[in-house]
Amino acid sequence: MPDLVEPRLAVLPTLSKAALGDLWKQFFGSTPPTQLRRDLMIPILAYRIQEQTFGSLSARAQQRLLDLSRAFEKGRDPVVAGAPHMRPGTRLVRQWGDRVHLVNVESNGYEYQGARYQSLSEIARLITGTRWSGPLFFGIKRESTTGKSQEAQ
Repeated sequence: MPDLVEPRLAVLPTLSKAALGDLWKQFFGSTPPTQLRRDLMIPILAYRIQEQTFGSLSARAQQRLLDLSRAFEKGRDPVVAGAPHMRPGTRLVRQWGDRVHLVNVESNGYEYQGARYQSLSEIARLITGTRWSGPLFFGIKRESTTGKSQEAQ
């Protein structure tokens, strides 16, 4: 069934508004709002097609979106974090090559080999000699996670 998604998505931009309306009825069980433009119907229908094939957002993701929308409605600027917050005193341990590297999380950054750093990425770069995502390098952010990581403040 996933093989059929791509052709179904590719055909959406070629359909008339009436044809998109028919698809809307099929997927949502009602007629589309009359003021909804054709160019907005296409991504909504594309999402719905993918959602029915691959599944919807997890309950956790849905709750996070709900929390963010409520914060925006109240005029707050919510923090969108990609990596978990680490408390000062946390020690990160990473073996690279034949050495074990220790990083201490502090309230205003990180301590590595007696020096202070503002980001884990700086430390990962020192250790590897290449550009790395610090949270990814130290295993506190999975590679598939999207969004920017929030490092200790």
